[in-house]
Amino acid sequence: MDYTSHFDHPPQRQGTNSEKWDLLQNIFGTEDVLPLWVADMDYAIAQPVQNALQKSAEHAVVGYSFKSAGYHEALKNWMQHKHGWQIEDDWVVFTPGVVAALNFAVQTFTERGDKVVIQTPVYPPFYNVVKGHGRQLVESPLTRLDNGQYEMDFDHLERTLDESVKLFILCSPHNPVGRVWTRDELERLDALCSKYGIIVVSDEIHGDLVHEPNCHIPYAMLSESARNRSIVCTAPSKTFNIAGLNTSNIIIPNKELRDAFALKINNFGVGSISQFGAVATEAAYRGGQEWLEQCMAYIRCNMQYVQQYLAEHLPELSVNLPEATYLLWVDFRELQMEQKDLVSFLLHDARIALNDGRAFGVNGEGFMRMNLACSRSLLQEAMERLHRAMVDLHAVREGNNGTKVELEIR
Repeated sequence: MDYTSHFDHPPQRQGTNSEKWDLLQNIFGTEDVLPLWVADMDYAIAQPVQNALQKSAEHAVVGYSFKSAGYHEALKNWMQHKHGWQIEDDWVVFTPGVVAALNFAVQTFTERGDKVVIQTPVYPPFYNVVKGHGRQLVESPLTRLDNGQYEMDFDHLERTLDESVKLFILCSPHNPVGRVWTRDELERLDALCSKYGIIVVSDEIHGDLVHEPNCHIPYAMLSESARNRSIVCTAPSKTFNIAGLNTSNIIIPNKELRDAFALKINNFGVGSISQFGAVATEAAYRGGQEWLEQCMAYIRCNMQYVQQYLAEHLPELSVNLPEATYLLWVDFRELQMEQKDLVSFLLHDARIALNDGRAFGVNGEGFMRMNLACSRSLLQEAMERLHRAMVDLHAVREGNNGTKVELEIR
């Protein structure tokens, strides 16, 4: 099936209780912006998923549900086909989302005051799940090279990791910088965490959204030690644009860790999958590959378009094409704006809504995250708006007589 029209002409989302589109006034203080922020695709879901949901709804009973043998088979086949990872049915624990799983993992495997390490800049909830439960947050900043590529800072990690660190939350592939960690990088990290017996919670929600020729490696596949110390968080939500169904599969090979985690989930009463979540997930893993391949090709073209547009029209701004995800980490630092002024400029002058880089950590200062899972026409409009705003910005800064003046942010 050709899904081009799904991507070129996505459904109208205003008036559908869409967080991305219908809460612009609440979140940004204006509705007159193009939403390129929260990691939510605008595209209609794959036809096999639509068909499965419609068939389920036609039954007219929505009762308690469970993960069927077919569900487990679809998940196992997907992991084997996509990542070369053979998993077992009993390794899988359901949670209503990966962020929920991160919270439960922190609660299960650490005590108040214990150290938890994250690598920054990183997805904002990583901060909340540590500090919100009274744990000690330890940041290990990623190194940004001159070419814009990010790497793990192993020197810093070696100084940071010891027996006092109980948990390491890994973002793999990384959000927002788009890295797909290589086997060598992951093995070096595994060796350090193994040395000190640190449990690794690996958020792999973007693991299916990898751009060729990169290859995502599930953390538990690295070694026997990694398998026994890892909590691998997966979900169909980002992959197939079904985040609203609140379905994730947390894969824990170690029975002791799995039992402890499952007990925490059950104690909170959130271990039951919804009927539509189960139906959509199974259908996606069985029949969503064609949609996903076309979706990733379309998004890659969107990314190349933005990169080329910036190089041609706005060379002060720079991006590296990510190795995974549909998110761009855009470098605005040459504008030499305070972060609050940059955010205001993009909202009120360019009229585009991006994610504030500072939300990802202090080393996100001067950056913004842009979601490119939208139609090409919307993206073109966003770039034109940004271009016009930048022209006006330079005119104001130079002033009528060529003297540099302060920019008044409206």
